Amino acid sequence: MNRKEFVQLLGAGALSLAVAPNAFCAKRRKIDHSICQITWDNLCGNMAKVYKTDAFDYVSPIKKKPYVFIYGDSISIMYTSMVQQCLKGKANVYRLFKNGGSSRDFIPNMEKLHSTMFQPGLKNGWNFKWDIIHFNVGLHDLKYLKGRHLDKNGKQVSSLEEYKRNLNQICHYLKTQFPKAIIIFATTTSVPENSKGRFKGDSAKYNRAAKEVLVSYPDIIINDLYSFTLPHQKQWAQAPGNVHYNQAGFTAQGKEVARVISEYL
Repeated sequence: MNRKEFVQLLGAGALSLAVAPNAFCAKRRKIDHSICQITWDNLCGNMAKVYKTDAFDYVSPIKKKPYVFIYGDSISIMYTSMVQQCLKGKANVYRLFKNGGSSRDFIPNMEKLHSTMFQPGLKNGWNFKWDIIHFNVGLHDLKYLKGRHLDKNGKQVSSLEEYKRNLNQICHYLKTQFPKAIIIFATTTSVPENSKGRFKGDSAKYNRAAKEVLVSYPDIIINDLYSFTLPHQKQWAQAPGNVHYNQAGFTAQGKEVARVISEYL
């Protein structure tokens, strides 16, 4: 079964099917990093300029070092660089090519990454396997939108039940497609009071929902980034009501994520 069919089956709710991972072809070609870098830069587009970070720089892997993948929204984008610095020489740390968005976006984003960057989708593309996948979804699920704008009077992107259903599909997908990878789920950081388009307290609700789902996946590790960050919410916030953090906050979060990941290298 190919990946496209797998995703279609997930969408149809056929989660009980046993699907053999085929992200990597049996006969691997040598990686051509000049081709990979051009492809990667095109895939990322202007993300580096938008977020003003080097987290989207192409990573030329060091042989015989673990491959770590970070998936998440803008919070993870801003701490990725510190994770890479902390694990330099210990692991090859990559991140998603964009803002990961809500839980409904996870599988399509992963599919696009692998079909674009990995063999056989890209001739002489990446041929390695992820050893560790650190991921988070939630902050874009709990937000409310009116049209494309944050608005508490709008519609919530994902209800708690929708979030739980999507997260279950994500976990099933990861365990099926990357059976040998260590999977780490990061809890969603808190929503401060007077946040635009988000309600204070919703992160805690969605984290509880996530933990209910993860009971069925006991080998998925939980990185409680919510509890780590919450005591420093005011000190690390970019501005009152802002869900994003200043440099001190992102630096601390990056070091914490690196610490957790390093326990499994």
